[in-house]
Amino acid sequence: MLCGWFSYVTIEEQSPTNSAAAERLAKRAGDALPKNANVIVLARQGGEGELFTKILAEQLTKVDASVVSTIIGQPADARKALTEFGKTGQNLDGIIADKHMANFASANLKQLSQAHTGLTNARIFQPKSYRWPNFLKKENLLNVMKQISVVAIIAIGMTMVIITAGIDLSVGSLIAFSGVITALAIQALGGDAPTTSHLWLGAMAGILVCSLAGLFTGGLVTLFGIPAFIATLGIMFIAKGLAFIFSDSSPVPVANESFGWLGRGRDFFGLPNSVILMFILYSMAHVLMTRTSIGRYIYAVGGNSEAARLSGVPVKWVLAFVYTLTGLLAGLGGVMEASLHITGDPKSGDLVELKVIAAVVVGGTSLAGGQGRIMGTFIGAFIIAVINNGMNLTGVESHMQKVIYGAVILIAVLIDRLKIHLLKLNKA
Repeated sequence: MLCGWFSYVTIEEQSPTNSAAAERLAKRAGDALPKNANVIVLARQGGEGELFTKILAEQLTKVDASVVSTIIGQPADARKALTEFGKTGQNLDGIIADKHMANFASANLKQLSQAHTGLTNARIFQPKSYRWPNFLKKENLLNVMKQISVVAIIAIGMTMVIITAGIDLSVGSLIAFSGVITALAIQALGGDAPTTSHLWLGAMAGILVCSLAGLFTGGLVTLFGIPAFIATLGIMFIAKGLAFIFSDSSPVPVANESFGWLGRGRDFFGLPNSVILMFILYSMAHVLMTRTSIGRYIYAVGGNSEAARLSGVPVKWVLAFVYTLTGLLAGLGGVMEASLHITGDPKSGDLVELKVIAAVVVGGTSLAGGQGRIMGTFIGAFIIAVINNGMNLTGVESHMQKVIYGAVILIAVLIDRLKIHLLKLNKA
């Protein structure tokens, strides 16, 4: 329903700039222009502009057009290119451009041709437009998945924690801590020229440190009986503070662009590597929770920990496992964030714990414990991502977005409480 609504409200006229559109545009211009026609290719900087102009130039050459200039930039660059060609005294036959540059040329060509008569008869060609939702653009859908991947991955561990009737508020700070530790480890190992092995070792260091933090949290909860809310609140402040202390309150750069492989790379079918990792981890977590004894133990501890203990379930080990796993996944999320920016930033991860908890709750996991599904969390994470993306596309103001987020969480919790109440009535 959300996807349908945002698709409807974001329908706009689209002007394609992909390779297929470039080939069609070059053929149409070649058919309309004489042989050896002088043409200028224009495209706005960013997006697919570079590929668009490259294919246009190649295809126009094949249809015997003479590409005198190829410009990727802003309207000022287009004006300069047209003016310089006009000064040559030659006739310009065509301007082949994307929608943005074509609109600029249409609005300014008459004025320019008054000073340079060679531009007078230039014809403007642009891709044929069509109506399509901005929400359903391929790049937007990939961005939705990419933006939610870190939250969704950490939500796997949070789901298990909440099923055991616990909570973990430290995951956002652990993201920052992991990113800083990873970047510092890479610097310590590789200096100004880290190798791939240094990148891997640094990432493992960040993940290991956060795993130990999760294990420590599990120990506080199981051995000392400290409520999870308080234990993870303390770890949250400690991890955030250490991230700023170790980094001297400044981002820690990684001097190897290959570090961006996980956060920026696309190696499989055009999907971001972070999204591929998310799918793999959710598949593994689903099997863990539905086909293994540890999954059954997690549900048993959340349903009634005392009854589970009397039944032989190692309750303390189960709790230690879920908090350690959540710390490990938060550490992995920190590596992913650092990989995305090729920097370990102590400011990263702010309020991520709230998004993670929201994804778990919206996905149907009960805060009372004992109920929840990994795939439900997967859907919940995408609901949060779609709401966020849709609000951005429709221009919803940032403060109002927070109001809507809060309303979504409250509605999800109210639905959960109503379900519990109805179950009690049915049993009665």
